[in-house]
Amino acid sequence: MVVNDLRSAIELIKTMPDEYIETDVAVDPKAELSGVYRYVGAAGTVMRPTKIGPAMMFNNIKGHPDSRAVIGMLGSRKRVAAMLGTEPEKLGFFMRDAVKNPIAPTDFKGEDVPCQEVVHLATDEGFDIRKLIPAPTNTPEDGGPYLTMGLCLATHPELGVSDVTIHRLCLHNEDEMAIFFTPGARHIGAFYEAAEKLNQPLPISVNIGLDPAIYLASGFEAPTTPMGYNELSCAGALRQKPVELCDCITIPEKAIARAEFVIEGEVLPHIRVPEDRATGSGKAMPEFPGCTGPAPMDPIIKVKAVTHRIHPILQTTIGPSQEHVHMAGLPTEASIINMVEAAMPGKLLNVYAHPSGGGKYMAVMQFHKKMPSDEGRQRQAALLAFSAFSELKHVILVDEDVDPFDDSDVLWALNTRYQGDIDTITIPGVRCHPLDHSNATAYNPMIRDNGIACKTIFDCTVPFALKDHFKRSQFMELDPSKFLQ
Repeated sequence: MVVNDLRSAIELIKTMPDEYIETDVAVDPKAELSGVYRYVGAAGTVMRPTKIGPAMMFNNIKGHPDSRAVIGMLGSRKRVAAMLGTEPEKLGFFMRDAVKNPIAPTDFKGEDVPCQEVVHLATDEGFDIRKLIPAPTNTPEDGGPYLTMGLCLATHPELGVSDVTIHRLCLHNEDEMAIFFTPGARHIGAFYEAAEKLNQPLPISVNIGLDPAIYLASGFEAPTTPMGYNELSCAGALRQKPVELCDCITIPEKAIARAEFVIEGEVLPHIRVPEDRATGSGKAMPEFPGCTGPAPMDPIIKVKAVTHRIHPILQTTIGPSQEHVHMAGLPTEASIINMVEAAMPGKLLNVYAHPSGGGKYMAVMQFHKKMPSDEGRQRQAALLAFSAFSELKHVILVDEDVDPFDDSDVLWALNTRYQGDIDTITIPGVRCHPLDHSNATAYNPMIRDNGIACKTIFDCTVPFALKDHFKRSQFMELDPSKFLQ
C-alpha cells in the first residue's frame, strides 16, 4: 500500500491486527482526549498506569462537528516500521541511509491542492483558530490548547535556505498563538533571530496531519543535518519520492500539499508573551521528560489564514508519550549510527534510543569487540554518540550477545558485566537539554546554568580478554513450531 499522507497511513495500519481503534463517543479536547489515550496507548514517560497500544481515532469531538482527531500514529516501533516499509530493529539504519541520500521536495503538480480544499482568511468575519482547529490540552493544568504535531516550515531571511521543525504551539486567541523555541537548538529558531535583527516578521506555515515519514525526518538535528539541509529531503528519501509542496495563500512561504491542516502566519519580531496567556495557569504542557514545566515567554505567530482538507483530521500526540519518543529517538539512533560507522565501520551493531529518556537522553549501544585492539573503542563510540546528538545524557554499552531492545537483557548486563567504580565514565559540565529538571542549579548548585548536565557512560561490555569467561549458556538450536501446534 502506497503511503503519501496521513489518510493512506491510517488505511495501512487498519490492516494490521490490534494497531488501530476508533470511537464515536463524544470527547472533550480539554484534557479528556489525552486522558483517554493515556490508558489506551500513550506509554513513553507518561505517569503509570499506561501502555503501548493502538493508534486511536476520535470521530466525535465536542465543539468541532466537522473534524476528527487521531493520536498515537507513531506510538509503536512496529507501526512505524510498517509505515516506512522496513523492520523494527532496522529503523535506525533505515533512517541513516535516508538522511545520507536526500531527495529534494518538489511542487505539487495537480490543480486542486489537498490542503487548500477549504480556506479561512483572518479577514473573514468570525475567524477564530480555536473554533477551526480542535487543539487539545494534555492535562487540566496546561497553559492552553496546544498543537503538538505542528510541523513548522520557514526560510532564512538572508540565506534563503528552508527547514522544518516541530515546535509546541499554544493557541491564545482568535488569530494568535505562541511558539516555543528551544534556545540555540533548532534552525527555525535561528531563522527567527535573523529576521528579528532585520526588524522583520518571519513567514511560517504550520502543517498538521502528515505522512509519518515527514514527521520522523523532521527530528534530525545538527551535525547530522547542518544549516541548509532541509529535512523534507530526508522524508523524500524515506519514500523514494519527493515531498510535494504548494504556495501558501497569504504569505511568501511553502506548505505541505497533502497536510490535513495548514496555518499560515508570521512570527512577529520583538514581542514575547507568557505561553500561558490564555489560561494564566503558570504551566506550559507536559514534555518528553514526563513533567510539566513553567510557562516561558514566547514569540507570537500572527495567523493570516487556516486551510484544510474537507472533514480534516487533526493529528496530535501526548507530550511524554511513546509517539514523541519515536519522533525524537529514531533520528537520534540514525545520527549515532552515522557518526560511529564513519569512524569505526562494523563495530556498532545497533542503537536503541530508550523511551525512558524520551528518545533524547539515553541510548543503548550494542558494540562488537572483534580483536584485542577493540578494547576501549566501545567508549570512544560512546563519545562519538555524544557528539552526534548533543542532548544525549546517558549511554549504556552492551556486547553483541545482549539485545539492546530488551530491558531485562540490558539490566542483566548492568548487573553481571559492570562495576560502578571502574566502568562508569562521567563528563561533567556539558550542555544537554533545558527541559531536564535535574539539569538545574536548584538541583545541583555546582552547575553554572540550567540545561548543563553530567554526561555518563555505563560500560557493560566484557573486557575482550575475558570474553570466554563471560560466555552465555548455549541452548539447542531448533524450530519450536512443531511443539506449539
